Formats: sequence, C-alpha cells, structure tokens
Amino acid sequence: MSLPEVDVCIIGSGAGGAPMALELGRAGFKVVVLEKGRHYQPKDFVHDEILNSRRNFFMPLPWEEPHLVRHGAQSRYERSNVAWTANCVGGGTVHMSGFFYRLKPVDFRLRSTLGAVSGSTLADWPISYEELAPFYDKAEAELGVSGEAVPHPFAEPRSGPYPLPPLDVHPVASEIDKACKAMGWHSLPTARGIISRPYRGRAQCSYCSLCGSYGCETGAKSGTNASLIPAALATGNVDLRPGCMARTVEVDKQGRAKSVIYLDENGEVQEQPAKVVVVSCTAVESARLLLNSTSGRFPRGLANGSGLVGKNLLFSSFGESFATFRVSKQGEARPWLKDPAPFVNRSVQDFYLLPDSRFGFRKGGTLGFMWAHPNPIHAAVELAGDGKSALFGKALKDKMREYRDSRILQFEVYAEWLPTSGTYVSVSDDTKDKYGIPVAAITVERHPMDFAATRFLVERGEEVLLRLDPDDVQRKGVMGETTILQHGTCRFGNDAAASVLDKNCRAHEVPNLYVVDGSFMPTGGSVPSTLTIAANSFRVAHHLVRAMKG
Repeated sequence: MSLPEVDVCIIGSGAGGAPMALELGRAGFKVVVLEKGRHYQPKDFVHDEILNSRRNFFMPLPWEEPHLVRHGAQSRYERSNVAWTANCVGGGTVHMSGFFYRLKPVDFRLRSTLGAVSGSTLADWPISYEELAPFYDKAEAELGVSGEAVPHPFAEPRSGPYPLPPLDVHPVASEIDKACKAMGWHSLPTARGIISRPYRGRAQCSYCSLCGSYGCETGAKSGTNASLIPAALATGNVDLRPGCMARTVEVDKQGRAKSVIYLDENGEVQEQPAKVVVVSCTAVESARLLLNSTSGRFPRGLANGSGLVGKNLLFSSFGESFATFRVSKQGEARPWLKDPAPFVNRSVQDFYLLPDSRFGFRKGGTLGFMWAHPNPIHAAVELAGDGKSALFGKALKDKMREYRDSRILQFEVYAEWLPTSGTYVSVSDDTKDKYGIPVAAITVERHPMDFAATRFLVERGEEVLLRLDPDDVQRKGVMGETTILQHGTCRFGNDAAASVLDKNCRAHEVPNLYVVDGSFMPTGGSVPSTLTIAANSFRVAHHLVRAMKG
C-alpha cells in the first residue's frame, strides 16, 4: 500500500539516523523513521546474559537473518551473525560500552600523511577536522558525554570542556597513571557516552558494571534511544515505526529516490513516498539495501554506477591482553583490588601516529583500559577452552575458583584498518533471509600492516600491565577485528568516479538520497567511531535543513 508522502524517510534510528530525525523534526519537516527492530523500553533491559548475549534480543539469529562471511575471495562463505549490531530503536548505541573518542586531524588526511600504501585503497576525507569539530561539540551535548579534557601532545583541538564531569573511576586508574608516567607516556581519561549527573531529564549512572552488551535500565547510557529519539518524537514531526524492514529504495523516471518499500510489523508490504530518503542501517546493511535496490536506471544497485557501493569495507583492528590479580594473595598489600567500582576509563594514545615506519607501519591506535566484562557464562566458556587443551571436571572447577578470587584488568586495542580492494560487501541471490531478501555477503582480506600495528600496540599495553605487578598476564590476540565498528561501503569524496557520496553525504548519482551511518568514512580512525558518526549526521542534517528550506 502506498502511504501519503512525507518530507524525509529515514531508514535506521542509531548514531546516524537519530540526529537526522531530531534536526529535521526541529526544523518542522515531516519525518518517518523506519526501524527494523523493536522499540525497547527501560523495563526490557534486564541483567540476563542468556537473553542479551546468547539469544536474539539484540542480534538476529544466523539461521533467520545470516550474514555470509569469508576471509579471502577463494574461501567459502559461512553463515554468521558477524557484523550485525543491535536491531532495535537506537541500533548499536543501545548495547555499546559508550567509549566516546573523537578522531584526530590526521585521520582526515591519512593518505596525504602516509602517502600511497601498497595494497591499500587509502583516501583522504573531503572535509577537515575543523569542519566537523562544531558538530562533535553538538553531538556531545545532545547525547550527553562525561569526560575530562586534559592537555597532552596528541590531543585533538576542542572548543571547551565536556558537557558533564567524568564518571567516578576505580583506584586502579591512578595505578595506570603512575605506570604510564614512569615510562614517559600519557594516561588519559576516557570520555564516556554515560551521564555522570542528571541531564535533560535523564537519571545519572548507577554504576552497575553492565554497559557493553546490555541496554541501560536507567537511561544513563547515551544511546539514541534514551537521548535523541525522545527529543525527536517530542517535536511532533517525527513518526517512528519500529518493526519495519526496508526492502528497497525505489526511483522515478528521472532517477530520483521516490519511496521506500518495506515490510511492516505485520509483514505487510508498504510503500512510503518521500521527497528525501536517508539511509542509515550500518555500513554493511546500507550497502546491502542499495545493492538490492535495482532498477532499469540502476541495474547494479542504487547509486552504484561507479561500482563502489559495498567496496572499501572497514572494520576496526583489535587486540587485547589480560592481567590477573589474585585477591587472596595481593588483597592486603593492594586494598584497591577489593573496590567494586566498575570503571577504569583510561586510554593511551602515545602511539596513534609514529614519526616513521621503523616498526613496519606509521598509523597506530588507541589502548583502552577496563575491567574484564563480568558476564559469568562467557567467563566459564573462556576458562573451559576447546579442543585438546579444553578443561573439564576438577580442573575446570579449580580454574573457576581461581577466577572468582581474581580481579582481571584488560586493555583493548583500537587500531587502523587499512582499506583494501579485497574487503567488501556484495549480496547473495542464493541466500535470502526470513523476509525473502538477498543477504549481505562479506569478504575480508586484511592488509598486513594492520597486524603489525596491532601487535605493536598489544606489546605496549602489556608493558603497562606488567608495571602493575599482576600474578599473570595473558595475551588474547593481535589479529582480531571489531565488526560492530564498520565503515567505508559508500565512501564520500569530491570525485564521483572514486566515491559514492559527495562531501555532504548525498549520493553523486541520486540528488535526494543521503547515507549517514559509518558507510561514508574513507578511513575508520583508530578509535570507536560512534561519536564521529553522530557528529557527521548532525553536520549533514545542518546542510539538508538549509537545502530544503532554500
């Protein structure tokens, strides 16, 4: 059924879609937001690991809505739920940990800084840090970010302090500060998308320790479900429709986007006409939607005359190590081990960009320190292991008793993922989801420089851990990838032959189509990108409001 036309139809309600809905609604435009998932309420967010992490509360089941994943074009695809983020109002911002970093000026000109990198399709951004900075300020204020900006040699420019003071931290943060200072490094407070004080009608953090992988029952975590979406709905101009799966974006005879075909919450086919269509489904799912939106005008997918939709997919390079402190052994000498405070909130960025490539790379990344996640089932599975080295019986029980007597401090590495022609999203006509729509097929071919940088950063992080004199330090990995941080499949740029979008994230080939999730990013930076996606969406919304008002 074809519905009445609206000014703007937005697909997705996460870090990219929600700022657009808020700003367009405030400007008086009639907006429809189509969200694939449910609209959870605070009462739905419970501390249940099985529900949140092992069922389909957030992520779809791979036998119902798979992503196909392979490493290398010659490998076979495997069904997976890799590269899904939360399917609900607020998207991935609902189950995020809320580490809110800004990119640095070098991230916007990485190709110019590094020069040509063999085997990489590296490109500069068509905008500068200075152009995005005011919208970082706006995103931090609208979402609610707690932090402390301290001077250090690697700080990105800021116009002022964070909107809220930093969250309270565990005493181990001071131990990390001392260890870094002794090595001549800089330990920095990590800004969080979690409010430390009551803010705009939301309650402050209750310090429950279950942020990542969980929704926030108090509304203190600054997911768009708790911050931007309520404000957008309050304008009276935004119609949020949960449970609606977009199938295609349709075009008219002139090649302009005219409507979105979707399945509503009852499985009925609907058509929502709009003057402007904004896509924000994640880099993987937005590419899938555009590639499935074929027509006589766009036989290879909407806005894909260049063949670049789905190309240059980026995730985030990942590594981690753990330091174990036995409380029964060290508790008296280190009483802070018994402190239950959940947040460490310390980062190291001394190795974000190296002066030369003596270690096999120049662009490094960020170390983020935190206590290990307290999920008990996950911990038990990790302790048990698998294969020939798997534990069971008394050996496993002893290991679990040791775990209960331990505090485990870890760091995560967020490192550059260099774009390559071998990492991309396509669609599979042979595999369809429960809606009958061809699924995303992801091919990954990593650049070897990624691994060199991640290994180097892991080694530096372990130096910090060892300074704290733990009972044990274990390296988890140096070749990982964080697929919930995704970018690049609809690059923006000034050259229509080398990018899908222009500098304002409007499709070169479709003048009323915008893409505002991480798809636009030519590089992912060496930090979690959620804040950057939101900031850019506010920037694009500012442009679009002015354009629509003439």
